[in-house]
Amino acid sequence: MSLSIWIILFFINSLFWKWVISWGGAELIKGWKAGLFFDWLVADLNTEQIRAYALLVWIVSGIWFLVGIFMPELRFCSLSQ
Repeated sequence: MSLSIWIILFFINSLFWKWVISWGGAELIKGWKAGLFFDWLVADLNTEQIRAYALLVWIVSGIWFLVGIFMPELRFCSLSQ
């Protein structure tokens, strides 16, 4: 995957996590809808717990993004065949 696609995908991913954490997304998707967005284990979490989960996932994906910048072979998705 090219660096530009890697950056665009991380930007889209970051917008989603920002929406969940800061722009009311956690409140909107709490309950069974959270299970559809994330995982069935998250379905029982309240709004603050969903925000904490989103922050943790965002931090991990940010670290993965940085690793992918410097080690392109670790970008698992291949959009060109």
